[in-house]
Amino acid sequence: MSRHVFRGISVMTAAVLLVSVLLTACGTASGKDSGHQLKVKIADISTNPIFRVAAKKGFFEKHGIDAELVNFATPAEGVNALFIKQVDIAFGADFPLLNAVSKGDYAIFASSGTATDLSASEWKMFARKEIAGPADLKGKKLSYSRGTFIPYLWDVYLQQNGIALKDVTLVGQGGFDETYVALKKGEIDAAWVYGSVLNDKFAALSEAHELSDMSQTPVRLGTGLIAGTKLIQDHPDELVELLKALDETSDYVQAHPDETADIMYDEVKQPKEATLKDLPKNPWKIGFTQQAYDGLAGQKKYMVDTGIIEKDFNLNDKLNLDLVRKAFPDRVIELK
Repeated sequence: MSRHVFRGISVMTAAVLLVSVLLTACGTASGKDSGHQLKVKIADISTNPIFRVAAKKGFFEKHGIDAELVNFATPAEGVNALFIKQVDIAFGADFPLLNAVSKGDYAIFASSGTATDLSASEWKMFARKEIAGPADLKGKKLSYSRGTFIPYLWDVYLQQNGIALKDVTLVGQGGFDETYVALKKGEIDAAWVYGSVLNDKFAALSEAHELSDMSQTPVRLGTGLIAGTKLIQDHPDELVELLKALDETSDYVQAHPDETADIMYDEVKQPKEATLKDLPKNPWKIGFTQQAYDGLAGQKKYMVDTGIIEKDFNLNDKLNLDLVRKAFPDRVIELK
């Protein structure tokens, strides 16, 4: 072999070794091969600490998730963003989740485990001062946020108190700021709101008072995770890691409330005291319980009966529990 040929082979070998070293050095993220990272856009809202802390404290990165958070005013808006592929994964209450799976190729793949009495008590109903009890709601204008479960909550609450839905007027509104102004001005007579920030704001209205809360009804608001079925089929292992990341984050925020409050203030300017009030009432425990299933089933029946869902479907066909069963097998029911 000539000296020139040998030198050429040596140079090529060195180049290959150098490239290999560089790829090895650059191809890791918290011990995970970057080639196996799942890059996703996740719908978020400004009052939910789970996704923000998961991103800030490295839980997503630890589990091989490259997450971009896309902020919306409500979870329902985030779920609707799936339709235009603005996000890949969203979370929300039963109503927007069922609406989404009834219209497209999506699946609910986990529940946050927040359908509890304590969480329900944070949904407060504020009414004008002249409304002393449920009977006084007859003939009144009742607010609901469009695209949410609140019409269902009104229906259940009114039935409990002997009032037919046809005996009130439901007024759809775009957000809680609009609701606040309308209640103050007397354009509506009652509204449901959630969370310490809104509860404190509405409680300060001289024109209104708290009349009830959702824990006084049988309604429990499940919160689920939803994605396109193709994403679930193509990336099952990565989504299992996503669920583990969210569960670890929930444990972390409950154990570090002050740090979580600081993160929420830095990221979205949520008052620290509001975060500290809300955290103990909404611990996420990723899984899928019978309570989560029953909540979806009851809400679906209402939506089909009232024509909100035009074409009925089998709920089990829209649930994909394989991922959460692999992540947390002791927290998942068997579908019948």
